[in-house]
Amino acid sequence: MSYASRAAPLLVLAACLAFHPAASLARTKAKTATAVQIHVSPIGNDNGDGSAKAPFKTLPRAQAAVRAVNTSRDVTVSLADGVYSLTAPLVFTAADGGQGTHTVSWQATPKAKPMLSGGMNVTGFTLVDAKTFVYVADVPKGLESRQLWIDGVLAERPKIEIKAHDIDFTATGFVIKNPDLAYIADIKHPSRLEMEMTGFFTDRYAPVKSIDGKTVTMQQPSWDNNTWGYDTLSSPIFPDDSRLFLVNAPELFGVTNQWHSNPYQWFIDPEAGKLYVRIAEDADIKALTVTLPRLETLVSISGTLDAPVRNLTFKGLRFSYSSWTGPSAPTGYASQQSAAYLKDVATKRPADAYKTCGWGCPEFEAMRQRWHQMPAAVQVAAARHIRFENNQFSQLGQIGLGIGNDDTANLSGAGLAAQDITVTGNRFTGLSGGAVMAGGVRADAHHPSDPRLINARIVIDNNVISNVSQDYKEGAAILTTYIDGAQITHNDISEAPYDAIDIGWGWGYNDAGGNPNYRDNQKGYETNTAYDTPTTLRNTLVAGNRVHGVKSWYKDGGAIYNLSANPGAVIRDNHVFGIGEAIGIYLDEGSKFITVTNNVIETRGRWLNANTVGRQYTRGITTQNTATGNFHDSNRIGGRWIADSGNLITDDHLVPDKDWPDAAQTVIDQAGVRK
Repeated sequence: MSYASRAAPLLVLAACLAFHPAASLARTKAKTATAVQIHVSPIGNDNGDGSAKAPFKTLPRAQAAVRAVNTSRDVTVSLADGVYSLTAPLVFTAADGGQGTHTVSWQATPKAKPMLSGGMNVTGFTLVDAKTFVYVADVPKGLESRQLWIDGVLAERPKIEIKAHDIDFTATGFVIKNPDLAYIADIKHPSRLEMEMTGFFTDRYAPVKSIDGKTVTMQQPSWDNNTWGYDTLSSPIFPDDSRLFLVNAPELFGVTNQWHSNPYQWFIDPEAGKLYVRIAEDADIKALTVTLPRLETLVSISGTLDAPVRNLTFKGLRFSYSSWTGPSAPTGYASQQSAAYLKDVATKRPADAYKTCGWGCPEFEAMRQRWHQMPAAVQVAAARHIRFENNQFSQLGQIGLGIGNDDTANLSGAGLAAQDITVTGNRFTGLSGGAVMAGGVRADAHHPSDPRLINARIVIDNNVISNVSQDYKEGAAILTTYIDGAQITHNDISEAPYDAIDIGWGWGYNDAGGNPNYRDNQKGYETNTAYDTPTTLRNTLVAGNRVHGVKSWYKDGGAIYNLSANPGAVIRDNHVFGIGEAIGIYLDEGSKFITVTNNVIETRGRWLNANTVGRQYTRGITTQNTATGNFHDSNRIGGRWIADSGNLITDDHLVPDKDWPDAAQTVIDQAGVRK
């Protein structure tokens, strides 16, 4: 039954869309009553009746129609083919979900591929520099973005790679020593320039404030936050493996030592409202589709603890074109690990921290519970029974889908409290950040002040994930932090610079009894709580995943990785291959109570690693883990897998020639997406 045939006569086309009195009887009918179908199309009309013949045009208009009937009917919103251009985030609250036992589904009509887009196509380019093939076009003044897509390909901001010996770090920035970089002093938009550093496990961005000759002064608090802690701009853990870049100046378009990996480059000047694009010599600018994001958030799904969003499904949709501009602010992006970053100003910080606090210090530990999370393009919090099925998340300037993240990472200001969320059959590709980030990192995530805040029963199943974390390289393809009952099963994950699957958080810091390594060495519990109860992290299942072509940038971490105590966790039946010399499965600091079984790991490096914290292995920081019945072609392991550490390897199968026995071949054949 169409929305027109059943519901349109019940509506008064006024602001509240009130029911006709005749609808009162419908409110009393059982859930088995005929569902309502609402149609929407980019070529529709909001003055239509929502039928297939007279569909609405905009998604907010369809939302209003849903609210008029979802108390007494299941509702399906059918999106016709085409682009739905969002000028503001699409916000779903408790009123938009299925009421009572009813459901609401937003889905593509058969064979349609509707796109929810936060971008605008830019045209009217004129040639600026024939030598470097740079064109310019007008865009709205004040529009900021960190991403641009050309024919669906992420273009690069102009960038050069420099070496640590080219500069001297200072408390306020750096001084250029290499005379070949003297031209940096002549950059016309110094406040648009940034320094990027990729270290052992971080990818940091720090914006410039000003340039005076050889002296570069950086924005605060970004510089302070990026130069203390662990794996910092000025003190990376392994300097020889870290890389430094200067990014985002039009003067870098034609520099000979420019670093780039695709033919498209760009620069935006928000103040002047100008967009500059560099294309290949043989390309035709008029034949290219240049898409500039206008929104940071595409969709926000969030209720409250008292009234969570319920019973809401998204099926067959495409979410595209967003840009998170946080790193462009004076706070920059002080990455700590996997899309968590330090933003706040420290109350105490040594003046020479850029020199003395490159491996942590007590003052830095005081900030540990105040980290922020990267906000996702599609956000879910304070929600129950939400389902994402057969959608595409692509061309997004951050993490694709965030579930139950901290309140500071959500447009709604509500956080956590995500339960019974299913993500199945989706495709994630062409993302600046990771694909899925579930869970928070702050105190309410691991020791909630209200039990309703707990994140529980998050299923991430049967998805294809590739070419993610293109800009924020330290982001795992899938990250689940403090969750009771996360299930990450039968996904195909490839082309990620860091880890494929990260589970857990906290380095054992917040576990019952705390971590004696941080207590003794960093005096961390002088400013942070030492909890005597377990966290909400438990019962994680990582099974049947096909992981390949990841770990292309970082040596730290593992294709599959755990942090902190995870009672009841099982990592089984996964096939990991094509990772070079990277670690296959890594149980990092604080990992406890985990079973690793029946996996097939192909690597030239360590197939299994546990951070048992050096000589402190007998203190049980990382303990009570068992690896049993696994197959691998490398005989290398890391950490102490001995009785004294409480970590054991049993029934192990080394197959150096990859002539896999039947049991291993079954794992290989069944891993990944199921038909």
